Amino acid sequence: MGYGFGIIGLGLIADFHARAVQAMKNGELLACCSRSQDKADAFGEKFQCTGYSSLKEFLAHPGLDVVTICTPSGAHLDPSLAAIESGKHIIVEKPLEITLNRCDEIIEAGRRKSVTIAGIFPSRFYEVVHVVKHAVDRGRFGSMVLGDAYVKWFRSQAYYDEGGWKGTLKFDGGGALMNQSIHAVDLLQWFMGPVDSVQAFIGTLGHERIEVEDVAVAALHFKNGALGVIEGSTAVYPGFLKRIEISGTEGSAVLEEENLKEWIFSEEAKEDEEIRRKFSAKPETGGGAADPAAIGFHGHQKQFEDMVEALDKGKSPLVDGAEARKAVEIILAIYKSSKQGRPVKLPL
Repeated sequence: MGYGFGIIGLGLIADFHARAVQAMKNGELLACCSRSQDKADAFGEKFQCTGYSSLKEFLAHPGLDVVTICTPSGAHLDPSLAAIESGKHIIVEKPLEITLNRCDEIIEAGRRKSVTIAGIFPSRFYEVVHVVKHAVDRGRFGSMVLGDAYVKWFRSQAYYDEGGWKGTLKFDGGGALMNQSIHAVDLLQWFMGPVDSVQAFIGTLGHERIEVEDVAVAALHFKNGALGVIEGSTAVYPGFLKRIEISGTEGSAVLEEENLKEWIFSEEAKEDEEIRRKFSAKPETGGGAADPAAIGFHGHQKQFEDMVEALDKGKSPLVDGAEARKAVEIILAIYKSSKQGRPVKLPL
């Protein structure tokens, strides 16, 4: 069956949501909502949907089934709760929210109203990521030893000086980790499993007039015994593709965005050479490394299609509320460790 979609919050990422809905199977973009009616009208004209400045009127739009939340990170809670209360399924941009209590409010509200919640992590839907995850689940890496995530990106001072919510604790909830590196944090924990503890340092070294970190380093101890590192920054010129490295006693894999840089095992499988050939091509986009708009919408599209498949089959989407919460918890543990100058155990 087809599902009617609507978007709340019409900043940069909303365009990618709209394009993803228009390209997906079994979805139609019906409505959008902004505090500015002019902005809503312009977006509606661009994407052929109805624009609203009233959240109540937006949620009453006929045929609206799924609402995507594209407001600033620290303003996800209220529109999410309003949409849930009106019986809509929701897809929330990363992070689900900027505190665990707010994440839990959204998750619990969805449970009470029996609506489905998904958190946006488009990297989880890259084909190469599923190849790596499948190899992990099959035990091809042997005993996991190291799992590392590196997000050395660049954002200019002008990016933060635009005003609004960027770089603020109230609405960004954090900086290079909570806003940018969270995609890599999610992939790392999906591959490596739960984190047991972190020891971290964060700083603001390359920008002025922001309340959040632009560089962070954390050492991780995973519950399976493996160790790891997360490095995140928005102060590294010129900006590089996010990199995930996982290594075990029988194999290693290195990902740069959708590019498989290394795929090596002690025992070669028949599909390995084809995997290397297929996924060694240069990524089509800049991955957001230096320009937040230099991303594709195909990951969002696949995630939206996963959502409607979950609704059709009565199952949970791949990244439900509980899954979306995990990366937030790891990042908050890193912040806590840096502030307290000691290792921090999870769960918080």
